[in-house]
Amino acid sequence: MSDQQTPETQTTGLAKAYQPSEIETPLYQHWESQGYFAPQGDGEPFSIMIPPPNVTGYLHMGHGFQESIMDALIRYNRMLGKKTLWQVGTDHAGIATQMVVERLLAAEGTNRHELGREKFIDRVWDWKEHSGGQITQQLRRLGASPDWSRERFTMDDGFYKAVQEVFIKLYEDKLIYRGKRLVNWDPKLKTAVSDLEVLSEEENGFLWHLRYPVTDENGKVLQHLTVATTRPETMLGDTAVAVNPNDERYQDIIGKTITLPLVGREIPIIADDYVDQEFGTGCVKITPAHDFNDYEMGQRHNLPMINILDDDANINDNAPEKYRGMDRFEARKQVVADFEAAGLLEKIDDHKLKVPRGDRSGVVIEPYLTDQWYVKTQPLADEAIKAVEDGDIQFVPKQYENMYFSWMRDIQDWCISRQLWWGHRIPAWYDEQGNVYVGRSEEEIRERENIDASITLTQDEDVLDTWFSSGLWTFGTLGWPEQTEFLKTFHPSSVLVTGFDIIFFWVARMIMLTLHFKKEVPFHTIYVHGLVRDSQGQKMSKSKGNVLDPIDLIDGVDLDTLLDKRTSGMMQPQMQKKITKQTKKEFPDGIESYGTDALRFTYYSLASTGRDINFDVGRIEGFRNFCNKIWNAANYVLMNCEGQDCGQDNSTDYELSKADRWIISLLQQTEAAVKEGIETYRFDLATQALYNFIWQEYCSWYLELCKPALNSDDYTDAQKRGTRRTLVRVLETVLRLAHPFMPFITEEIWQKVKGLAAVEGDTIMYATYPQADNSKIDQNAIDDIEWLKVVITTIRNIRGEMNISQAKALPVYFQSTNADNQAKLESNQAFLTKLANLDTITWLQAGEEAPLSATGLAADMDVFVPMAGLIDLDAELARLNKEIDKLEKEVARVNGKLNNEKFVGKAPADVVQKEKDKLSDYQAALAKLVDQREKIANL
Repeated sequence: MSDQQTPETQTTGLAKAYQPSEIETPLYQHWESQGYFAPQGDGEPFSIMIPPPNVTGYLHMGHGFQESIMDALIRYNRMLGKKTLWQVGTDHAGIATQMVVERLLAAEGTNRHELGREKFIDRVWDWKEHSGGQITQQLRRLGASPDWSRERFTMDDGFYKAVQEVFIKLYEDKLIYRGKRLVNWDPKLKTAVSDLEVLSEEENGFLWHLRYPVTDENGKVLQHLTVATTRPETMLGDTAVAVNPNDERYQDIIGKTITLPLVGREIPIIADDYVDQEFGTGCVKITPAHDFNDYEMGQRHNLPMINILDDDANINDNAPEKYRGMDRFEARKQVVADFEAAGLLEKIDDHKLKVPRGDRSGVVIEPYLTDQWYVKTQPLADEAIKAVEDGDIQFVPKQYENMYFSWMRDIQDWCISRQLWWGHRIPAWYDEQGNVYVGRSEEEIRERENIDASITLTQDEDVLDTWFSSGLWTFGTLGWPEQTEFLKTFHPSSVLVTGFDIIFFWVARMIMLTLHFKKEVPFHTIYVHGLVRDSQGQKMSKSKGNVLDPIDLIDGVDLDTLLDKRTSGMMQPQMQKKITKQTKKEFPDGIESYGTDALRFTYYSLASTGRDINFDVGRIEGFRNFCNKIWNAANYVLMNCEGQDCGQDNSTDYELSKADRWIISLLQQTEAAVKEGIETYRFDLATQALYNFIWQEYCSWYLELCKPALNSDDYTDAQKRGTRRTLVRVLETVLRLAHPFMPFITEEIWQKVKGLAAVEGDTIMYATYPQADNSKIDQNAIDDIEWLKVVITTIRNIRGEMNISQAKALPVYFQSTNADNQAKLESNQAFLTKLANLDTITWLQAGEEAPLSATGLAADMDVFVPMAGLIDLDAELARLNKEIDKLEKEVARVNGKLNNEKFVGKAPADVVQKEKDKLSDYQAALAKLVDQREKIANL
């Protein structure tokens, strides 16, 4: 910038105080309105597909962490000049969305059955249009920069076409079939649910010990076998009792039968290695239709599958009449009572057990035998395993491959049907004889199969599992089955960012389906991040009352609102009281506003690969202070450089000082460290390098080191220009370096600084990302300034210890056997005098002594600050006496150890030597302090 710069072209200064709430929303609205998030340019493609959040969802801490990581990767690669696509969208969340709308209908006094399927679906779409997608607005508040113009929904028309094509093709390939198998059944929702939708937590229960009579071929009771169960009602569906084939106690009865109590059915005693002969009595009741392990055993032994429940989990007609129509828990009580009355209840033990409950309904899930649609997964899994083994897909951290392989090599067929109305309806039709026809429409099927119009075809009532449609996410969102330009350009995607808990449910299924239909992998890298926990390492959950909303951390929330969020819906007054108490203790005034950039930087600082994250609000406060530091530094730079010649015109000469060359050198090292951190997914290391450089080096040291050049007449115009040039260039560079992590504050300041740094561009997000240049590293400057920092810090520490005012100019003496120190002292005298506030500097030759002084050691150089006239002698003597007393006690303690024959005789030699070294150090320090006390006493 030249001295002729006019006021109209000067940069407008920043507001005095950093107020994130005033800059973040306007900036985001501008970014989005300008279309900055859409892919641009002709660079190498880089794409990320967002794990689609539920349309009913809200942004929780896990989302905030995950989306922040993806946004950093997108912004980083965008600034590298790549053509970036962050594909955004939401999942229709079959069960969750249907429940939301059903609750709304219940409040109106109606239900979906009264409305009918078609009108109910219309109501869901209305809700989605007006109330759904709250999370996408929250993503904007987090600063996420996906291409909103391409937002997709797993139920939109284009995506439905992809889902339909995949189902039909898998059916034609004999990889989809309909069959009767055991599933997780939610009796409240009346649908099968996935394992991921089942929460198993430990609860107090009972273990009932039931006696089954062993009979001979004539029905005579020979003995009783005792079985233990946590679900007595299921015994109504028992079809065998199993023992271990090696259990000597039961060798003579294997193959005999038991008369099933209360039912009267004869069931066999079978032998199976699965039975643990050391557990309980070594006898296990087998109910293949109501237990997953029993189901597998039933398959092995060809046992009957007797289902004794209906869709509501009430006892059905396969049980004795007495129990029919009973609720399962009511039937449990009756079965136990009947066993006791028959003298067949041996005992009841208290028992802790894992109880599976539906994550949406909260009711106990039942293993249930029912007709469902399945994907035959083994053929698909083989290719998916090979893709990871061959390195086509890489896990970060690598150890998650083992989890993936473990699941995939023991994979079971996948139940893909759900008994819901909201979702992708299964494209299958049935005629009156039960024949199944799969196709895109009834019309297509009639024409293809030549089915007369007089024959009624009925479409399957079920919808597809949400994970089935989201399994097509990487290519379905890009227009498949059409071969669009976006599909050709951005598939396979570059990286998937996900939690380890859905590696099987989503990640593996995407790999299987994509390989089958696209003949390529869906992504090249899978970055697996940890879970976000509270500061104590506890999982964040509504029931624990420790949930944090990232938007509350960004914008702040008062205590009453926070309490309402944490306790609403809790039925137990005791739990409400407990959570209220702990919340008031943790946040007595609610949560203050920290801004988006501080929250995001906190996430990154904790993001080491694969580890769970303990989130402490104290850390975000520290990073808000970091934002303040950057803001204040920028104001300082603008104050000193606006309207000044900053040496950007190459026709004007400038001279870089040692401090300038030092900070430029450290900047190169920081650029390299940040790049390595991002590209190895060590966001914690990247942000640590950035934090240390900005706070410790640029703000704490360089802004001080540049003051002499800015404010003293002892410097030439060229030197002043060099310092101003460095000030603005380093600041502008570091803003670009930090932008992927802190998008708002960097954009706001960059817009004010770019003109001073002679940088062009409409937005920082398309500015070039800094790249380290080793040719700019001046090792001599680094060595000299690092030396200077140590000396200044030593003098400042002496001031602090002696309670000497910072305003008092000090005479300081230096002495060293290293001649380089004298040379460095002379070359850095101006810096040292200014920054340490020195009156005089004296170099002591060998044999010369300083006056009585407070001393310090800077590297291998002694530093002496004379005490005469600078300190309170009485106070200093009191301090020395306190230190001497402390050291005398340590000397006595260590001497006692070393004079103890037992210690010296039994302790390892290295431990004894450490104690001797301690004693020597303590004695030397003590002698030094005693000598200093004597000198002060004689002043």
